[in-house]
Amino acid sequence: MKAGIVGLPNVGKSTLFNCLSNAKAQSANFPFCTIEPNIGVVNVPDPRLEKLEQLVSPERVQPATVDIVDIAGLVKGASKGEGLGNQFLGNIRECNAIIHVLRCFDNDNIVHVDGSVNPIRDKETIDIELQLKDLETVEKRLEKAKKTAKTGNKEAQVEAGLLERIKDALLQAKSARTVVPQNNDEEILMESFQLITTKPVLYVCNVDESAAATGNKYVDQVRELVKDENAEVMFLAVGTEADITELETYEERQMFLEDLGLKEPGASALIRGAYKLLNLQTYFTAGVKEVRAWTINIGDTAPQAAGVIHTDFEKGFIRAEVIAYDDYVTFGTEAKVKEAGKLRVEGKEYIVKDGDVMHFRFNV
Repeated sequence: MKAGIVGLPNVGKSTLFNCLSNAKAQSANFPFCTIEPNIGVVNVPDPRLEKLEQLVSPERVQPATVDIVDIAGLVKGASKGEGLGNQFLGNIRECNAIIHVLRCFDNDNIVHVDGSVNPIRDKETIDIELQLKDLETVEKRLEKAKKTAKTGNKEAQVEAGLLERIKDALLQAKSARTVVPQNNDEEILMESFQLITTKPVLYVCNVDESAAATGNKYVDQVRELVKDENAEVMFLAVGTEADITELETYEERQMFLEDLGLKEPGASALIRGAYKLLNLQTYFTAGVKEVRAWTINIGDTAPQAAGVIHTDFEKGFIRAEVIAYDDYVTFGTEAKVKEAGKLRVEGKEYIVKDGDVMHFRFNV
């Protein structure tokens, strides 16, 4: 699962990527510094994993991860191929969710591609280009669906109706995600269209150090603008976060954060936000060899969760032995959990809960 970092040139995308992944993508004070997308595999911070490590003392610990992609900056006309438009739009189409970075700080020493700081205008520039590209896709599909619908094909009629509603929204400068599917058939169709503006979005307001703990007027403007958009908004002092990651010791980093009025790096909150944005959750396996966080979709069943470990686990699934995370912490060991009657045996219909500690029985 990939979350793509997008935005205009010079808003802090590559610096943010470096904070998240320590991959050291090139970042500089000129447009199109990033041309090829950089990909970083980022650990998802989870204090529950640390607690399980303390209780079990395993040989190794494996956190959950998310792929973060740093994509080239976009400019006006990208939908028609301006700048690196076609490449940018192709890269973003491959991502499952969008982290949209907006410049929300004043600094005369850092060039803005449009000459002034205005996150509302910047957001609209990106949105319009994505919407125009989706409109191109929708119009092509709609023409084909209408032809087939004329033959009496019911599926094509449903598709044409949905595409008409999406087209209307796009023509009003609204993203496709604002069109709500009316039934399961439309939900499946919507997903099959693979439109860029249906992808979930997390807006990251890049603020200066003085606004790291509180935000600023620009952040307030963004929140007001997207309140009806079903999107998340957070703010982050990206340059300051980059400075924090350069500090050598945990103690130094914590002192820096405390001086800013922060409890944890904003990058950690952002990674968890991206994980949530992708509709993901975590279950754990815990043994002396390994304590590990496994990534699954919210709503996955026990066999589907088992299949993340190995496809044979799903094919030959018999049952899952499940301990709620809180019960594991309360009793301290698996043996004591069993003694207390808190270990549950669940079957194929069980919907896995975030934080479950699981052991699977299977036979292939």
